[in-house]
Amino acid sequence: MTPALIDNTPALAALAAEQKSAEVTDWAARLGWVAGLLLFVALVYWLMRQGWKWRGSLQSDLPELPEAPDAPGAPRLTMSGRYHGSTTAGQWLDRIVAHGLGTRSRVELTLTDAGLTAVRPGARDFFVPAGQLRGARLDKGIAGKVLAEGGLLVVTWEHGGRLLDSGFRSDTAAEHTAWVEAIGPVDMNEITATKEGAAR
Repeated sequence: MTPALIDNTPALAALAAEQKSAEVTDWAARLGWVAGLLLFVALVYWLMRQGWKWRGSLQSDLPELPEAPDAPGAPRLTMSGRYHGSTTAGQWLDRIVAHGLGTRSRVELTLTDAGLTAVRPGARDFFVPAGQLRGARLDKGIAGKVLAEGGLLVVTWEHGGRLLDSGFRSDTAAEHTAWVEAIGPVDMNEITATKEGAAR
């Protein structure tokens, strides 16, 4: 004998109704949580900004950057890409923020016999005289930016008695090698000596 089929539709409907989430009745608590989260985000942003200012004050001994000459000469190389920041040479996490060097931006890079000119829309331009260029190399990272091996052009230069590394990435990464050849290799012994002197 076949058992009669039981119609469970009303029971399933009641169960589904029970599983619906309850309506929000405590709006004050909900708004309090949202306000608390917004205050936390604002506090984190403020602390980051204060840290940036503090780092800038620690680097206040770094002199003003030299001005580009009116007639730098014919360009030997040009490059369009991004400027990813500057650090103390050989210390890729020690970001330099003084004089706008910590601001990431687009960049138009030009190498002439007079030196290296970095024109940055929306940020402060800077110029490195040829006599202060210490070399260039391919690398994979600089403070806050990590790329594939050889994806970054790092130019080492001297300013105010300190060696700095500045990281650039061309829109066409294949151009990096030509820049290393034109500027010349970095003397890693000089960078090592600088690091050891800073550690003392």
